[in-house]
Amino acid sequence: MADATSPPCKIIHVDMDAFYASVEQRDAPELRGRPVAVGGGHRGVVAAASYEARKFGIRSAMPSVTAKRRCAELIFVKPRFDVYRAVSQQIRAIFAEYTPLIEPLSLDEAYLDVTEDRLGLGSARAIAEDIRRRIREETGLTASAGVSYCKFIAKLASDHRKPDGLTVITPERGAEFVASLPVARFHGVGPVTARKMKGLGIETGADLAAWSLTQLQAHFGSSADWYWRICRGIDEREVKPDRPYKSVSAERTFDEDLVDLERLSAELERIAGYAWERVKRAEVSGRTVTLKVKYGDFTLITRSKSFASDVKDIEAFTAAGQGLLRALFPLPRGIRLLGLGLHNLNESGGEPSAQLGLEI
Repeated sequence: MADATSPPCKIIHVDMDAFYASVEQRDAPELRGRPVAVGGGHRGVVAAASYEARKFGIRSAMPSVTAKRRCAELIFVKPRFDVYRAVSQQIRAIFAEYTPLIEPLSLDEAYLDVTEDRLGLGSARAIAEDIRRRIREETGLTASAGVSYCKFIAKLASDHRKPDGLTVITPERGAEFVASLPVARFHGVGPVTARKMKGLGIETGADLAAWSLTQLQAHFGSSADWYWRICRGIDEREVKPDRPYKSVSAERTFDEDLVDLERLSAELERIAGYAWERVKRAEVSGRTVTLKVKYGDFTLITRSKSFASDVKDIEAFTAAGQGLLRALFPLPRGIRLLGLGLHNLNESGGEPSAQLGLEI
């Protein structure tokens, strides 16, 4: 952490614009300018939506049937995660030419600490502009970027002029910028917390800043300190390369509710295979196997089994998941989604870890 006499950090948050959908539109010219959703299927969900689809209120995690009702012309395409990963690696290689301090958040966004101007471009703005130019020229895709002195504001700034935008927020403007925004846009303020804040009369950063730390603690407990700091533009988290994973998982939504143990076991074995591939690719290990189940009425439950040592191979991983599944029988109702993941991963301490989980 820098001391009070150190110059401010220069942090860029780069966020690809509608990444999955934009890759599909790039590779299939007939999709350009049309509402596109990646994912779908009769019982699936939207993994990503093009900006043309977002005009109809379509967003990620929305059930595909709801999305189709909102836009009859919506085009569903199957996800191609191998392609998205390859493009993400291409973008990551561009980042690495500007700084070694890269903290990926997902395939399509990352923090970069460019306090050291390796290429002598003169400013963080110039670096962000050059990165966006390189991404556009080398991948055919657009990215939005936020430039600021801390991670929290850089992330807010990258979303400020999407798509294909660049916003720079200097230390002098940090608190003012945050004060003008809805708290619902703040990282760490989820929908439930945003509703609670609204009920207390807190709708903007300025509203939040009017509350003392003691008042916030009375309503938000251990999260109060974070809220008190960010509404004042204070975030001292460093950009951390090699950000550890919190969990690695895979899941699948079925076209119909499943009730048969034999079929569910077969599906779980397939899901376990995908999840274990991600475990190996992420080069992690862990002690806890977690089964995720969503019933036909959308009730979501998880069941976990922890071991004294790391789960050693895919056979042990799958067997643990199958045992957790069998323990649910007889089922109260059919299952529409099944997932399996590895938790309690070997990782260093620090700020919240990433979660690697994809629908198959």
